[in-house]
Amino acid sequence: MGLEIGRREREGVVLLDLKGRITAGDESAALRASIEKMERLAGFRLILNMQGVEYVDSTGLGALVMSATSARNAKGAVRLLHVNRRNIELLVMTKIDTIFEVFDDETDAVNSFFPDREIKRFDILAFVQQFRDE
Repeated sequence: MGLEIGRREREGVVLLDLKGRITAGDESAALRASIEKMERLAGFRLILNMQGVEYVDSTGLGALVMSATSARNAKGAVRLLHVNRRNIELLVMTKIDTIFEVFDDETDAVNSFFPDREIKRFDILAFVQQFRDE
């Protein structure tokens, strides 16, 4: 299964709804191409909705890191939304979780781009600890 990418906007924030696998080849290239389109926008705000992402390989991780770097260079930011247990563990093991803010609620992810709004941040360490205790 390839990677399907849906695009929508909410309050000026672009959400990319990802479904499938982010792996070497067409999948990571499609993600990079979607993000490169946004690089032209100064201060772009992007949320990668990973609810439908089954698997991420090392090339996929590179594409995620590239998205954060591109955003930072354009004075923007990228947030991750609805990351599943396996992918959270992968982010923690590779220390990529330090690059992204992760959210489990779309409204909180959107609100994180607006400093005057209250948000509930996702606690990755508590999430990982919960599964270790089970």
